[in-house]
Amino acid sequence: MELRQLRYFVAIAEAGSFLRAADRLHVSQPPLSTQIKRLEDELGVRLLERSNRGVTLTAAGAVFFEETQAMLARLEHAKTRAQRVGRGDIGMISIGFVSIADFGILPPALKSFRAKFPLAEAQLHELTTDAQIRELRALKLDLGIGLGPVDEPDIEFEQLLEEELILAAPSSHPAARGDGAINLRTLSKESFIVPPRDLAPGLFDLTMSHCRAAGFAPRITQHARQMQTVIGLVSCGMGFALVPSSVRNLKRPGVHYRRLLGKGAPIELGMLRLAHSESPLREHFSDALRVAARAEKT
Repeated sequence: MELRQLRYFVAIAEAGSFLRAADRLHVSQPPLSTQIKRLEDELGVRLLERSNRGVTLTAAGAVFFEETQAMLARLEHAKTRAQRVGRGDIGMISIGFVSIADFGILPPALKSFRAKFPLAEAQLHELTTDAQIRELRALKLDLGIGLGPVDEPDIEFEQLLEEELILAAPSSHPAARGDGAINLRTLSKESFIVPPRDLAPGLFDLTMSHCRAAGFAPRITQHARQMQTVIGLVSCGMGFALVPSSVRNLKRPGVHYRRLLGKGAPIELGMLRLAHSESPLREHFSDALRVAARAEKT
C-alpha cells in the first residue's frame, strides 16, 4: 500500500469522479484507475462503485475513507511539526546557568526568546559552571551560561560579557560607608568568602590575584557554591566577597556594594555548548543571549 494510492482514493471520494480527481491531482485518469485497482486488490474489498453518475463509496469504502482522511491529516501534522522542529520554531531546550546570569542577561534573553518562539519551551537549571560541563557531556543540557575561562577540548565557550569585580561588604562594617572606590588593601585583615576553586576557578583565581595585587593573601574563612549563598553570608557579617558587578542587582539587606580602586582583570561570562553539536532551537536562544549581552554593554 502506497501513500499516493491513499491520496488518490481520498481525492476521488471527495470529488465523486475519477475525472475531477485527476484534474485536481494533475495526473491523467488511466494511472489513477490503475492505482485504485491495485489498492482494492491489496485490501481484498471494493472501495468505490462506478456508474454513469460518478463514483460513490461502498460500505467498506466509507470506513476506509474516514480512517484514511484521519491518517493523512496526522501525517500532515507530523510533517509540519518536523519542519518546525527542524527550523527551531518549537521544541524544548534545557539550559544551565550560573546565578549571576539571572541578575543580568538571562531575564531579557528569556523574554525575547519566548516572544519570538511562543511554542518553544525553555527549562532552566541553576548550576555551577563545572556542573554544567558534566551535564552537557551527559546530554542533559543543551546550553550552559557559565564563568570563564573554560579549557575543555569537547566544550565550546563563547564569551558574552566581561564584568569587573566589586566588593560586597557587610553594611555594619566601616568599609561599607561611602559609594566611592575602595582600596582593597584596607581589608587585608578581614575574612573573605570565596567559591571553591574546583567549582569556579575563574572567580577564585581573580579574587586571589586582586588581593595579591593589593599586597596581601586573603584570609578565607568560608566557601560557598552559589552567589546567593555568598551574599547571604556577607549580609550576616561573616566576611567580604569579590563578586561580578551584575550581582549588585541582588538587593539584600545588610550588604553594601563598592567598586574597587584601580582596574583589575574582569570575570568572563559566556555560553557553553558541546563541541560539534547542532541545534536550531539552541541557536535561537544563543542569539537572544547575544542581543541581551550587547544591550548590557551599552
